[in-house]
Amino acid sequence: MAIHTFSLSEGTDIFSGTTLGVMSNLDARVQDLIRFIGASPTSFHATVSLTERLETRGFTRLLMTDPWEELPAQGFVVVDGSVIAWRTPRRWSSASTGLRVIASHTDSPALKVKPNAGFDRFDSHQVGVEVYGGPQLHTWIDRDLCLAGRVVDIDGQVHMVHTQAFARVPGLAIHLDRGQRENFHIDVARDINVLISQVTAENGPIESVASGVEPDRIAGHDLFFVPSEAPAVLGLGAEYLASYRQDNLLSVHAGLLGFLAAERSDAVQVYAAFDHEEIGSGTVTGASGSLLEHVLRRLSAGFGASMDAHLAWLARGVAVSADVAHGIHPSRPDVHDPMAHAVLNGGPVLKVNAQQRYATDATTAAAWTIACRDAKVPVQTYANNSNILGGSSLGPLMAMRLGVRTVDVGVPVLGMHSVRELCGIGDQKLFARAVEFFLAG
Repeated sequence: MAIHTFSLSEGTDIFSGTTLGVMSNLDARVQDLIRFIGASPTSFHATVSLTERLETRGFTRLLMTDPWEELPAQGFVVVDGSVIAWRTPRRWSSASTGLRVIASHTDSPALKVKPNAGFDRFDSHQVGVEVYGGPQLHTWIDRDLCLAGRVVDIDGQVHMVHTQAFARVPGLAIHLDRGQRENFHIDVARDINVLISQVTAENGPIESVASGVEPDRIAGHDLFFVPSEAPAVLGLGAEYLASYRQDNLLSVHAGLLGFLAAERSDAVQVYAAFDHEEIGSGTVTGASGSLLEHVLRRLSAGFGASMDAHLAWLARGVAVSADVAHGIHPSRPDVHDPMAHAVLNGGPVLKVNAQQRYATDATTAAAWTIACRDAKVPVQTYANNSNILGGSSLGPLMAMRLGVRTVDVGVPVLGMHSVRELCGIGDQKLFARAVEFFLAG
């Protein structure tokens, strides 16, 4: 079985799914967002895309495993699916230098390939998967899927994988279960297995077929089935963007644009894109892990700061936790708060929650609102319907780990955790500008 790999360098037209021939009229930043989403099917691919953009802008990559004998004014580290970048201040003062952080996450809900996953049934070859995060599983059925991620061989070499579409989770015809109209239920172990081919003698382990690495040379893999459909511009006025991975590549991309555009200031400016938010952030490269904490300590040590001065610096800091927000659903306004809700193309959203499931408080809300005022960007405010618990973000976890005051914000979307989320094109540009002014403030 041969699987064709996907590569933007091979002339693939990722704009082919767009409507009304509007791509050439889109803002360059939105076109770059579409390219970024298309090239970043997993967190590992996202870090490759981020690395290319940072190095193009003159940032120097350091390794966490090496001593940092010299601290570059613009630097970054990459650990698996996470990236931390920084810009040093105009001058360092242990008594007054500030800290501004823009943080987001690189992962999205997906179907992760299990070990020893292949099995045959009724002349069909299927692959067993685990559900990664909290996807809207019904949207994954009867979708064309590709395989993406990484395979590591016995020499420790990493092989990146991003195939074209070849797989599907087949749905059950309505004629065979008419009750599903009223009571649709998914049994994950039974219903969410991925069909990849008919049974033939040529089939090998999917991780080998997709990567080109011989089975006996594969030491491990992190592979995900993900939707293959390209992003599409929708709406009669080309005002919407539909795609997979808007949660949370919208924030990763807008945060990077704002970070790169921000003027150097009297504060250390930090860009953090964590992995594993969708599964709780409790990993080495998640927001609850030590990665950002260690980078910040090494930065302050590079300026000769004592631990006491370092802790004082963190106490002066303010961080933005950037993750998508729920836009009000025009057909279901009953599930939203009647007053504190957000609309698509209405600007970035300030998220608040009395239980601190969002890290926002009055002081950090003020820091964000002031930045938006200076940037001439409108601010929307979101709170959950009082009968609905709602979700959380990496914000409270990062704030707890670092002791840095944090505000939760994001771009509003419809269909969060669907394979085709929907956002307003105008919000992305506004959000990037607000981040720029926040970091420079």
